[in-house]
Amino acid sequence: MEILASIPSPGTSEIELGPLPLRGYAVCIIIGVFLAIWLGGRRWTQRGGQPGTVADIAVWAVPFGLIGARIYHVVTDYQLYFDEGRDPVDAFKIWDGGIGIWGAIAGGALGAWIACRRRGIALPPMADAIAPGIAFAQAIGRWGNWFNQELYGRETDLPWAVEIDNGLDTGTFHPTFLYESLWCVGVGVLVIWADRRFRLGHGRSFALYVAAYTVGRFWIEYLRIDEAHEFLGLRLNNWTSIAVFLGAVAYMVISARRHPGREENVEPAPDDPTAPEAEESAEPRGAGEPRGAEAEGEGDESGSAGSGGVGRGKGLGKSADAEAADGAAPAATGSRTADEKAGDEKAEDEGKAEGGKADEEKSVKAATEK
Repeated sequence: MEILASIPSPGTSEIELGPLPLRGYAVCIIIGVFLAIWLGGRRWTQRGGQPGTVADIAVWAVPFGLIGARIYHVVTDYQLYFDEGRDPVDAFKIWDGGIGIWGAIAGGALGAWIACRRRGIALPPMADAIAPGIAFAQAIGRWGNWFNQELYGRETDLPWAVEIDNGLDTGTFHPTFLYESLWCVGVGVLVIWADRRFRLGHGRSFALYVAAYTVGRFWIEYLRIDEAHEFLGLRLNNWTSIAVFLGAVAYMVISARRHPGREENVEPAPDDPTAPEAEESAEPRGAGEPRGAEAEGEGDESGSAGSGGVGRGKGLGKSADAEAADGAAPAATGSRTADEKAGDEKAEDEGKAEGGKADEEKSVKAATEK
C-alpha cells in the first residue's frame, strides 16, 4: 500500500515546559475547559446573566465531569483494569487517557445542577449558554488521543491517515480523533447559528448539541477498531448514541410545546448592599428618637451612676423615654381645655380664702391672749 501523505504521531505523550513535563492529553483537556468557560461566560452575560457565574458553576461541573467520564470508561472497559494480569490501580491514572464523553456530560450536568441550585438559578438556560463551548472543548480534547496514539480507525492510505506505532499496531489508520474534532467544531457552530436564528431556550440549545454530536459519533464509532463491547453487531457506544439521540430529540419537541420562546430573566441582578443602609442613614431623626449605640451607652452610664448614689450627671443621664416625656410636657400643658383652667382658678381662690380665714383666727387668738 503506497502512502502519499500521512499525519505523524508525536514521539512522546508529554509536553516539556521547562522542568515541568505535562501530559499532552491533560493539556488538551485544560485548554478545552478554559475555552468552554470563556465562551459560556460571554453567552451567559448576553442573555442577561451576571459576569463570573459560569466560572462559579464550572468549579462544580468540571470535577464532576472528569470523575463521571473516568467512571464511565472504567465501567465500560473494565477488562483493561481488572482482567488477569492487569493492575486495578491503573483505573485512577486518568492522565494516561481513557474518558467517556457520556460520563463527562452526565457528571458535569450533576455538578452544574448542584451549583445552580446553590446560586438560585435554573439549569436549562445555563446549559444553553455553555453548549457550544462544550463542543469546542471536545474538539480540542480529542487531540489528546493523538498524543497517546489511541482511538484510531481502520487501516487506510488516505493522505490524512495517521501514523501509529504504539506496540500494538503499526501503519497508517483513519484518524478518528481528527474526524471527531472537526465534527465537534461543526456542532458548536451549528448551535450558535440555530440559537441566534430561532432564539432557542429552556435547554433546547443543549439538546441540539447532544443530538448533533451523537449523529457524528455513531459514524465515527463505526470506524474505530479498538477493543469494545458489542451488542447485536454494534459497539456499546453506538447503542448509547442512538439512545441519547432519541432522548435529546424528544426533549426538544416536548420543551418547545410546553415552554415556547426563550427565558427573559436567567439570573436576577444582585441587590446593592449599600442602598438600604444609605437610605436609612439619610432619614432625619425625630425628637426623642434614640441615637443608636451612643444613646444606649449614655443611658447605661447614667443608670449606673444613679444606682450607686453618687448623683453625678443628673441631666446627662436621661434616657430617650425621659427626653420624650420632657418634650411632651409643655405640649400637654398648652393643650389644656378651658374647663380645666377654670377649675384651677376656682381651686386657687378657695385656697386663698382658706388662707385668709386662718390668718384672721390667728389675729383673734393673739388679741385674746394679750
